[in-house]
Amino acid sequence: MHIRRNLRHASLFAAAALLVSACSSGASTSSASAAAEAALAALPRATPAALASYYGQKPNWRSCGVPGFECATLKAPRDYAKPDAGDVRLAVARKKATGPGKPLGSLLVNPGGPGGSAIGYLQAYAGIGYPAEVRARYDMVAVDPRGVARSEPVECLGGRDMDTYTQTDITPDDAEERTDLVDSFKKFAEGCGEDSPDLLRHVSTVEAARDMDIVRAALGDAKLNYVGASYGTFLGATYAGLFPERAGRLVLDGAMDPSLPARRMNLDQTAGFETAFQSFAKDCVQQPDCPLGTKAAEVGDRLKAYFEKLDAHPIPTGDADGRKLGEALATTGVIAAMYDEGAWAQLREALNSAMKENDGAGLLVLADSYYERDADGRYSNLMFANTAVNCLDLPAAFDTPDEVEKALPSFEKASPVFGKGLAWLSLNCAYWPVKATGEPHRIVAEGAAPIVVVGTTRDPATPYRWARALASQLSSARLLTYEGDGHTAYGRGSTCIDSTINAYLLRGTPPVQRKRCS
Repeated sequence: MHIRRNLRHASLFAAAALLVSACSSGASTSSASAAAEAALAALPRATPAALASYYGQKPNWRSCGVPGFECATLKAPRDYAKPDAGDVRLAVARKKATGPGKPLGSLLVNPGGPGGSAIGYLQAYAGIGYPAEVRARYDMVAVDPRGVARSEPVECLGGRDMDTYTQTDITPDDAEERTDLVDSFKKFAEGCGEDSPDLLRHVSTVEAARDMDIVRAALGDAKLNYVGASYGTFLGATYAGLFPERAGRLVLDGAMDPSLPARRMNLDQTAGFETAFQSFAKDCVQQPDCPLGTKAAEVGDRLKAYFEKLDAHPIPTGDADGRKLGEALATTGVIAAMYDEGAWAQLREALNSAMKENDGAGLLVLADSYYERDADGRYSNLMFANTAVNCLDLPAAFDTPDEVEKALPSFEKASPVFGKGLAWLSLNCAYWPVKATGEPHRIVAEGAAPIVVVGTTRDPATPYRWARALASQLSSARLLTYEGDGHTAYGRGSTCIDSTINAYLLRGTPPVQRKRCS
């Protein structure tokens, strides 16, 4: 039921990257002004004595069941303010450089989220699908951030409870439905608080970035080389802000703007999904199997009307657990396909089955891929970690249902199809059991080597304006623009983008400022 997420590759839904879940402060003038003035401060260059044992670790590599990959476990302090108060175990994986050519050290990768498994992404895609010349020169490395996947995962609800949660009506029409939605947010939050009460206080992006510096030291690298997608750009930029002198070759693809309060962030992302949907609509009406009409202007109205029909009368899916396709799951399925234009044909097929044959199986498959639900009804911890990190990084977008009601016109203006649901989803952090520790801020990273910031002009999850904003904040940024559809750009078919990033990673040659590719 969260939408604040960024999928790294829609063709690899399992390598998920989230973002719109609902965490950031309200878009008041005072908070926006504070964000404009606040900047992330760099940490002292010298490693504190209290952290020396963490920085002195050496990974004990072992086989981890996937041919060609090794795994290890490192430790980081649970609370950096109290390094002696306990550890967090970090799962690390690597695939060593294949050669030929001079080794360039390690290249860490992160698919986004927050909550996406970097190790899963490495083993399923990056370690075998990144350009051969990059894999030849770098040890490809991934660390699951604290609270994610193999690194002490946050857990919240069991499979049946998650099924109920993901089917809860996200466009309440009356007081009873509004209460049901609020209760679902509360139950989710209570489940997380019961399972991981202490960990929830220490899964922030700042802490995850500090963990990456421990990993860098353990790998024996003087500087961190890194490719982060989606939320991974926020993680990478945070690292650069904290450790500018240790930032090596950083690629931030599908960039986030850390200066935004979340209500504004969620509103921007709502508009981003509408932009992507309009691209889908224009393409759909040109296809013989488009079930939403023959004119792009009518596609949105028809889909919205169909969502309303499903709200009143969910349809069968053939699911073994008896789930039906209602408005919530159908909306999630459509949004999932907005991340990559390669999924549009699958979406048309799923919509045809639902609208013409009363069969919701296809849209359910898309929704389940988004939520990382397997055929046995088990969910990965993606959504749990996503909410835990988002709700800690920034105060809640809305504090009460009444605030959501007042904001509905702006969200529905941003997206007539998705606006109402995304506005209500922005309420979930209001009930989180742990107070947020972060605030909106700029990241400057003064003194860092050139950093490549990549933005896609019709990106649904990380709108292009965010890439421009991050590039304007980072003192050494080079903005690389992909004029196209989908979420992120590297490895998605643009020879111009790929060759530019490869040149940077392999030779340290950043793109000319404001280079554009298509």
